[in-house]
Amino acid sequence: MAELPPIVLVFAATDPSGGAGLQADIMTLSSMGCHPLSVVTAVTIQDTMGVDDVSPIEAEWVADQARCVLEDMPVAAFKIGLLGNVEQIAAIAEVVSDYPEVPLVLDPVLASGRGDELVTEEVMNGLRELLIPQSTIITPNSIEARRLAAEDGEEGGPPDLAECARRLIASGCEYVLITGTHENTPQVVNTLYAQNGVLRSDSWQRLPGSYHGSGCTLASAIAATIANGLEIGDAVKDAQEYTWQTLKAAFRPGMGQHIPDRLFWVREEEQADEPGD
Repeated sequence: MAELPPIVLVFAATDPSGGAGLQADIMTLSSMGCHPLSVVTAVTIQDTMGVDDVSPIEAEWVADQARCVLEDMPVAAFKIGLLGNVEQIAAIAEVVSDYPEVPLVLDPVLASGRGDELVTEEVMNGLRELLIPQSTIITPNSIEARRLAAEDGEEGGPPDLAECARRLIASGCEYVLITGTHENTPQVVNTLYAQNGVLRSDSWQRLPGSYHGSGCTLASAIAATIANGLEIGDAVKDAQEYTWQTLKAAFRPGMGQHIPDRLFWVREEEQADEPGD
């Protein structure tokens, strides 16, 4: 019998373009040596330009999908992406609460790359109250971090990112990785916060163009590195390196955003093996 690869259970919506969502998660986890289990939370109509519609799966079906495979196989990590409604959040929260020893990576998907709003205020409250407190690490971009950390009636504009991270950690998660792709900085700066402040900060060359599924790729890569046994700091570092390489090798198959090449290393090996190289 072959050695069992680390198994990661993903909760996410489908993406028929293959750029983001469940398809992106499966490709990333497979590329990084894990066996992905997939629980469908919603079916979407979308392409590389944006999301046209989202049809959530019934919460009971979401929970039953998860419990069926969890009773059959050992899971090394959970990864959660787009969720369709608060009923799903409650159902998933109940499922993962039965596995407190399994690390949970939460990618709080609130909008598409084009800016299509994908969640309601009720869903955001459900994330804050039911899933963030159970998460090992959450991976919001700076816009998502400010929205999730906002307080009712707050004056003076949105809090700075360090304060956002402090509030999110105070709500129960262990770590927050805030990505800087949406910030006006020469380089992309991603900062990992822990209870005592900044655990690590990494700067990456800002690549031209925009990308469909970069956040899904990063969160799944973190789930993969954690499932492969790395400590959180090293897991986040290696996942960022993998994600940046997928973006560097990205391709543009349609009329919208580029798609990260999650199998970039295979193509590099193929090029190296070509005769005459």
